[in-house]
Amino acid sequence: MVEQKLEGKVAIVSGGSRGIGRGIALTLASMGANIAFCHFRDDEKAKETVSSIEALGRKCYASECDVSSVSNINNFYSEAVKSLGDVDILVNNAGHNVTEVFEEISEESFERMLNVHVKGTFFMTQAVFRDMKRRGDGRIINITSQLAYKGAGLLTHYSAAKGANTTFTRALALECAGTGVLVNAVAPGVTNTDLLTPLADEVLDTLKAAIPLNRFADVEEITPAVALLASPEGSFFHGSCISPNGGEVMF
Repeated sequence: MVEQKLEGKVAIVSGGSRGIGRGIALTLASMGANIAFCHFRDDEKAKETVSSIEALGRKCYASECDVSSVSNINNFYSEAVKSLGDVDILVNNAGHNVTEVFEEISEESFERMLNVHVKGTFFMTQAVFRDMKRRGDGRIINITSQLAYKGAGLLTHYSAAKGANTTFTRALALECAGTGVLVNAVAPGVTNTDLLTPLADEVLDTLKAAIPLNRFADVEEITPAVALLASPEGSFFHGSCISPNGGEVMF
């Protein structure tokens, strides 16, 4: 049985209906936390995730939310608090991915990539941070990517967005030091999720060849990093980035 280190805590996971987000939500729930998560046009998977969380004996609030909209973020956060109470942990996981040749990336595609990753992370954090700061306690965990450190062809806009979130993590950690709110990031390597589906085979082959362990991660190999940062044992991590990436980026 998993130790209930987060008993009585409330966690928000953006993009929590599938993939890494679902894995994070279930991991935190197994540790005792009640979970609020948002999703984008993914009702069926969201219902399955709610059922899995409730099967662990936890409360769950789930709602559709396009994190590129600040009003949608604020509405989701308000309803999550009404349903579950004060939020102790925020995991900014919502993501969007598509491969495109650099010179063919449209303004619309670029804006969507940055709005989901950067704007969504920034303003979801802002909404939750105000209350965490007032209470003098909280954990913010941003899911970035190993590509923030090395980049990838055909993923210039995605790499740029993840790089921005990595730097945002450090900047906020500096600004909020001493408030009781800890801000960190997890930068997974390539992981077996639905985000790989739109990637061309040649891109997948190139990504795998760059990993010394010569394979992609499973979701269960990423979630322990988030669990650590959310747990009491993560109390001296601040402005840090944990990167389970199979050796692709060595710090």
